[in-house]
Amino acid sequence: MSAGLDRSHIRRAFGRAASSYAAHSPLQAEVAARLREHLDGFPDVSPRRIVDVGCGPGEGCVALRARYPHAELIALDLALPMLREVGCAGSGVARDDEAAGRLSRVCADAQALPLADASVDLVHSSLCLQWCDDPGLALAEFRRVLRPEGLLLFSTFGPDTLNELRAAFAEVDQAPHVSRFIDMHDIGDGLLASGFRDPVLEREDFTLTYADARSLMRELRAIGATNADARRQRSLTGKAHLARVEAAYERFRSDGVLPATYEVVYAIARAPAPGQPRRDRGGDVASFPLERLRGSRRRP
Repeated sequence: MSAGLDRSHIRRAFGRAASSYAAHSPLQAEVAARLREHLDGFPDVSPRRIVDVGCGPGEGCVALRARYPHAELIALDLALPMLREVGCAGSGVARDDEAAGRLSRVCADAQALPLADASVDLVHSSLCLQWCDDPGLALAEFRRVLRPEGLLLFSTFGPDTLNELRAAFAEVDQAPHVSRFIDMHDIGDGLLASGFRDPVLEREDFTLTYADARSLMRELRAIGATNADARRQRSLTGKAHLARVEAAYERFRSDGVLPATYEVVYAIARAPAPGQPRRDRGGDVASFPLERLRGSRRRP
């Protein structure tokens, strides 16, 4: 399920966007809020330890702290400058939380979480998975760190995302300019392959509008969502080339504005009960309490 992305480019792009992200990401904030509404269906969930994977500047941490005030919260992101924004003045996550050990900031890759097996009750991740080169590996990591019957809640972009921008570039050249996104059915297959139980997936389309294509491109740069395809053209796009892309985008204009489509996939699943295997690169790994082993062998 490899997406062929450049991890170093992703880290740099989101690092540069750390200070401007919150002001230019209303869609991301709305998607995250709608994702967390799914927690209303689990009133019995009272996590002791939560990890927010791809936390960005910490908006999700604020909401999770408000919902679960007594939980230990781990803010995890690939870009260190994003983590520096978590806990800043006005963010709603107090520095005192960090001093008291109730908030940790961890710079790490979602595909290699520096957390112990079965150490987390809730994995929350909004619009991060599409930036993983191997989303299947990230799902396996989510499964590994979750305690038995722990909850996974995430959102990601589907393949229809930015289809207008992709089509406009395709009219001008054949190089990839918009990152590829994983289909909802492949995400569901990845959840099952990782050993998750009862996955539920939903999709929703959003359409944002812009006065011109360049405004869309500026906004994408401001939040770090630039082209991370490993096959992308490394040289700068010339003005004449960009003008042709803008002209190609004009065919989508309607009611005086240009649309930009985002396909959002929401997913929720449970980690299996003790004793049920999880998948890793070497095969299936089962875990269960020691008490279940006692008396399991025949005595001579």
